[in-house]
Amino acid sequence: MAITVNTNMAALTAQSSLNKATTKMNTAMERMTTGYRINSSKDDAAGMAVANKLNYKVSSLKVAQDNGQMGASMLDTAEGVLGVMKDNLVRIRDLTEQAANGTYGTDAMKAIKTEVGARLAEISRMANSSEFNGRVLFSEDTKTGITSDINLQVGITSAGESVITLDKALFAKATATALFNGTNITNTKAGLDTIYNDDSSARDFLTKIDTALADITNRTTQIGGNQQRILSAIESAGVMETNLTSAASLIQDADIAEESSNYIKNQILQQTSASLLATANQAPSIAMNLV
Repeated sequence: MAITVNTNMAALTAQSSLNKATTKMNTAMERMTTGYRINSSKDDAAGMAVANKLNYKVSSLKVAQDNGQMGASMLDTAEGVLGVMKDNLVRIRDLTEQAANGTYGTDAMKAIKTEVGARLAEISRMANSSEFNGRVLFSEDTKTGITSDINLQVGITSAGESVITLDKALFAKATATALFNGTNITNTKAGLDTIYNDDSSARDFLTKIDTALADITNRTTQIGGNQQRILSAIESAGVMETNLTSAASLIQDADIAEESSNYIKNQILQQTSASLLATANQAPSIAMNLV
């Protein structure tokens, strides 16, 4: 092999090998540090584009699940309020059935009327004050109430299958007056005095109580059905999120064991190239000594 002064091919080759080993070692270090095989488009432009699209969908699916959970929580709250209303109505029915027996005197009827009035007032109070996330559930207030259908975005597209609609009828006004078809029964003078005036009037009122209870029961049943739909949608979105996350991982995540091996291999190559470069750089000096 010729020894030259102007062009040191051995040194250039060693320098090239040193640069390559250093670059690969730095790449392996970056991948081990971040955990990703693709850290920029230069690593794998096509793979990065696919992984980014998958990650966007994963993020959207997480939001969809949060939306579903929010809707489920609202229905849980509504169901709890309706449950308390039902309990009050059941107690009112029991008291009214007692009043319809015909064995109660004036004082007893007055006591029944007092408790009934208190429970009706509590039903109205709950209807006007029970809220979720700033929306009053059963008041139909034009500012804070629910006056239109609620659309829950539980999917990642604008298509109908990504939306669950809650009928506004679920949240119709549920004050005592509304439940009893507009009769202002909470007004003691015009309402309760008449209802509990005698056993016959009390007996007639039982039918209205049953109608109000049927309304509450119907709403509760519909809430249960919607809760099942929402939970199913949340579960479906969760499965999709898991699958897409797995797919993105296969594309973008680094194999730490492989990268660790690459790092060690290129570290050895770097050290070897550096040693050979130092040796190669001595060749011109050797050539000068021959002169």
